[in-house]
This record gives sequence, structure tokens and C-alpha cells, in this order.
Amino acid sequence: MTVQLNGRQLIAGQWVASGKETLTALNPATGALLETPFAHATPAEVDAVMSAAQRVFPITREISVERRIELLEAIAAQIMALGDELLQRAHAETGLPLARLTGERARTCNQLKHFAEVLREGSWVAATIDTADPARQPLPKPDLRRMARPIGPVVVFGASNFPFAYGACGGDTASALAAGNPVVVKAHERHPGTNELFGHAVVAALRQTGLPLEMFGLVHGPGVTVGQALAKHPATQAIGFTGSKRAGRALFDLAAARPVPIPVFAEMGSVNPLVILPGAIAERAEAIAAGLAQSITMGAGQFCTKPGLIFLVGNPGAHAFVTQLAKQMTAIPATTMLTADMQKQFCAATAALQKIDGVRTLLAGAANGFAAMSPALVAVDSATWRAHAELHEETFGPGAVVVLCRDLDDLRATVAQAGGNLTASLHTGAADAAPEVREVLQQLEQQAGRVVFNGFPTGVEVCAAMIHGGPYPATSAPATTSVGALAIQRFVRPVAFQNTPDAYLSLELQNANPRGIWRTVNGAWTREKC
Repeated sequence: MTVQLNGRQLIAGQWVASGKETLTALNPATGALLETPFAHATPAEVDAVMSAAQRVFPITREISVERRIELLEAIAAQIMALGDELLQRAHAETGLPLARLTGERARTCNQLKHFAEVLREGSWVAATIDTADPARQPLPKPDLRRMARPIGPVVVFGASNFPFAYGACGGDTASALAAGNPVVVKAHERHPGTNELFGHAVVAALRQTGLPLEMFGLVHGPGVTVGQALAKHPATQAIGFTGSKRAGRALFDLAAARPVPIPVFAEMGSVNPLVILPGAIAERAEAIAAGLAQSITMGAGQFCTKPGLIFLVGNPGAHAFVTQLAKQMTAIPATTMLTADMQKQFCAATAALQKIDGVRTLLAGAANGFAAMSPALVAVDSATWRAHAELHEETFGPGAVVVLCRDLDDLRATVAQAGGNLTASLHTGAADAAPEVREVLQQLEQQAGRVVFNGFPTGVEVCAAMIHGGPYPATSAPATTSVGALAIQRFVRPVAFQNTPDAYLSLELQNANPRGIWRTVNGAWTREKC
């Protein structure tokens, strides 16, 4: 379908704009302004979109599983119906290659379909039944039945580095809608047109399925005004966010300071430590260097899973490996970053690291064109790394820090200071003793949501087993994930029903189990009636 961008807010199915302030997207490859200014949402519009979501929640929470499945699949179809228009607009707003965006569009649609399958299977509600025992002594046992229920209006903040998969129709939106919640998206300021196109796709899907148009809203504007107003609005019951630590922590603090605090599920980036043991260096140094160079620079190093810290035991083989890694990265051309501001921030951060005493610069990194950047790589010994906190921080761009440790004991102690991360990776060889491998693996497990063995962390599979989360500061909620089936659990809460007549229970808790889902009944995992 062909869509004419209007630069307005989407509120209850209507595109409206009453404010005078606007934002305009830039092409990061050229610096050119793109057509269509986008109006900032006014306080009244923020209140209107959140109030609409609040009003519709009593309806959305009771929408049948079948109709929610229909909606998710319809949204995926409508996204595909946008055709090349979506790809071209996202390419102009982000500078990301069309091939990358085509793949990301497929992932986005697959996420929506994945949650449709999660709903079909049904066990995500964690239906748990303990039937009554009136004869129990000294007191009768009541009938208790528990399941997950939707939490209420969810505000989603779109991410800069994945305009589709973490955008207006990304995983946060898909999982929140699947759970039965209304969603309001705060469009990312750098790709407002992309987000508006997604808004049109959702409206078309809601009309197609006959579901309330208030289920989805979209607003534009700065995070410090519009974003904060959404976070503080009393109708907001949860927040999904992907972005910087600074912005994520600000949202978390705002939500905690509300009269009624709400959960913030913030994914705030990661340094993603990657450990290479001596046996791996001895066996396949060249292959690891080639794969690592690609992983560090993929997407201009703007993946939240980019390996930013590389830990080695500093022997001659490790020093040769570092030289080889620098050679591999030198061959990778400058790549356009998402914005010129990000390029400047990366340049400033890497330049500051290179001025620290004890830091050896292997690749300085250089700005190229309006927002392009060539790779940067520095090496440092473990004592210097531990002494300078700035070497521990994420540098969002095509660069990494190599940390050379004295021995395995020093390596484990140093890695422990890398903090919480989305991922941690471990490369081993046949010569590495199993007890030592196990000790390092156990260390990494404590610090990451996903541990990668003999591989690279860039690339996040959308499946039931995936965890894309981790201890703070990687996320604000370490027990959750923003990718995979478990992501739906962020936007529900468990509710127990005591001695409730069967007719008033959700289908998932009724005696006959009409949906035929797996449940826990009196301690047994079963699909049988009770």
C-alpha cells in the first residue's frame, strides 16, 4: 500500500496535530533534511492517547486469544504490504543498507507471528490449579487457580539501532499486544517517518480485524518532554525501552518516583565481554580474529550485543592474535553510523581512551563523511583496565578494548569487574583444561543473560529459549528478556482466583480445559480436565 506521511500523532485511530513545534529527520549518509516535519505531541495529546488506552483496557484484556492471534498476524501482513516504501524511508532515516533492513523486516514480522504461536500454545499463562479439599483437617482447603493477566496500558520507546525489530511494531509492542494490553509508542526522533508507516500498518490491521482503534497509539517528540510525560501519566502501567543507560535510568527513576510506581523494562546496552582462552588462540587464531572483526564492526558497531571487551591471557600467541585482529579490522571500510551525533560521541569516547597512560592504540578510528566511521581498537593490560572505569564503559560504534591478563586467575578477577551484560562469550580449545573452562564459564554466567560458547554474540535468535536481558546495567529487570517467548511475561501479572465458579473463570482455568493447554493441576503437568 502507498502511504502519504502526515507528521501527526495517532490517537484512537485518528491522525491529529495541534502543536507548533516540529522535528525533521536527517539522512545520516548525506546530512540532508528529509521531507515531512513531524509535530511534537502536546501535553493534551499525550493525555488523550493515554486516556484512550486506559478506557479501552477493560475491553482489550477480555479479547479472545483467537482474535489477538488474528491481530498479530494481520499486523505482520500489513507491514509487508507497505513494500519498498517502508524500506526506502528507513534507509533514508538510518543509513542502514537495504539488505539489512529487508532482513530486519522479516525478523519483525516473524516476531509478531512468534507471539501468535505463543498464544496458540497457551502455556505462557502459567495456569496453575490446586483443587479444593473440603475434608482436609484441621481446616478445609480452598480451590485456588492462578494465571497471568494483562497489566494495562504499555508505553514503548523505539530504539535507534533497530528501527523495525525494536520500533513501533517491534518485540515490545508485539508481546504487549499479545498479552492483551493497549500500546502507546513514543516514536524515535531519528526515524519518525518509519514509525508513522508502522502506525498506518497497525491501524489497517485493527480495522481489518474489527478491534478497537484505541489499542494502539503513536506520538512524536523529545524524550525530555513527551517521553517523560508518557512515563509519568497515571494511565501508564509499564514501560518497554531500548537505548542508552542514561535515558533508561532516567525513565526508571521517573517511574519509581511516581505516586504509584510502575515497572520499567529497560535494555540499556552492554560491553559484552568475550574471553579467548590460550587453547583457542593456539588452535584457530586466524578464524577467531576474522569472526571477531566482523562482530565488532557489524552495523557500524551499533548492535547492543557487540563484543566491546576482549579478554586474553597475555602470552606471545595472544599478542600475535591482537595484531591479526587489528589487521582484519583495518580491512573493513568506514560505515555510516545512525546519526552524526553518534559519530561525534564515538570519536570523543575513543579519543579519550587513547589518551590514558598504558593504553596502546592499534586503530585510532576516523570520521569519514557526514556520519561514517572507521574501526577503532586499543589494547591495555589488566591492571590499567581495572584502574580506569572509563575503559569499562560501552563505546557505541565500531570499536573494542583488548585486555591482556597475566594468567587465568587474573583473567577471572578482571572479567568479574566487567559488570552486568546482555551476553558473554567464551572461546576454548582442546588444550584448555576442563576445570578452568568451567570456572570461567561459571563466572560469565553470573554476569550475562546469554552465554555464547565458541561463537560471537551479534545476532539474536527469536525463539522460546532466547534471553536478551541481563544483570544491571545491561537491563533494569534482570529476570526478564526483550526477545523470545518469555518477553510476554513483562506485561502481565499473576492473579489467583479462590473458590471462583467455573463459569466466571477464564477458559485457561476452567475444569474442562476447553483450550487444551498444558497446566499444572495439583502439582502435575497435564492437559487433562480437572
